[in-house]
Amino acid sequence: MKVLVTGGAGYIGSVATKMLIDASNDVAVFDNLELGHEEALDPRALFIKGDLRDFDSISSAMEQVKPDAVMHFAAYAQVPESMEKPEIYFRNNVVGGINLAEAMFNNGVDKIVFSSTCATYGQPEIVPIDEKTPQHPTNPYGESKLMFEKTLNWYRELHGFKTIFLRYFNVCGAAGRCGEDHAVESHLIPLILQVALGQREKIFIYGDDYNTPDGTCVRDYVHVTDLIDAHIRALSLEDSNIFNLGVGNGFSVKEVIEAAREVTGHPIPSEMAPRRAGDPDKLVAASAKAKNVLGWEPKFTNMNDIVESAWEWHQSHPNGYSN
Repeated sequence: MKVLVTGGAGYIGSVATKMLIDASNDVAVFDNLELGHEEALDPRALFIKGDLRDFDSISSAMEQVKPDAVMHFAAYAQVPESMEKPEIYFRNNVVGGINLAEAMFNNGVDKIVFSSTCATYGQPEIVPIDEKTPQHPTNPYGESKLMFEKTLNWYRELHGFKTIFLRYFNVCGAAGRCGEDHAVESHLIPLILQVALGQREKIFIYGDDYNTPDGTCVRDYVHVTDLIDAHIRALSLEDSNIFNLGVGNGFSVKEVIEAAREVTGHPIPSEMAPRRAGDPDKLVAASAKAKNVLGWEPKFTNMNDIVESAWEWHQSHPNGYSN
């Protein structure tokens, strides 16, 4: 297939580009390089520099590429930042998304695999979280993703779009030359590995009195290559659908830290800190539907294996792509 990947210079988008091309697809990347990295771009892909907030930019790219489908990753995705600057999240994630949908419609492109988020569910009452869980976002980031889901639902209803929404929590790990390098790092595994690299003195644990086996928050960690495998499988669907993606059992903060100690051989000092507002005890995705419909089966289910793949990349890129 010919696929246009938005955000293909970012962490997840760069892995998607690599795996799509490895699977013999023709890929064009659309990215403004604001948060992505030019070094992460796959040289085998056509690169078009542009911004979704500029309709002419994405319209021109869509007309040039005329893809069979769009895989949409381009978004702001920092929850704390969204609480401080909600306007930039709605402008980028919603307005930019509407520009993308309009450009698709104008050029006869009707299939989109949307990289959404389980943040659209907010704080669910029942865990694991399946696709029928009510969506009540608790931050502008989750709200912006839900708003674009609703936009695409109307494009499906009125224009016959085929829309596949993939909702997931903590993406992690690395894939060859592609790894995790954020300007402001907030993800647990890279933060822990920065301690092992000597770039951070210790890792903070925010609360140890949660209703979990060891008192620390439990989250579902899905390896980036498993995640993209599900995205690629979704491209073959002929009808719209929604899938939650996750390993399904979850790991606590303490379990992730201990896995990193074993993998890196570094003591990785930790310090207890007060709870952060709004952190649920446990967030785990129910992925039975993805396994049954897509035939998806995550290969990385052991936290040591997940951390090891990330550790290999961070050792070879101690300063990220700026190396």
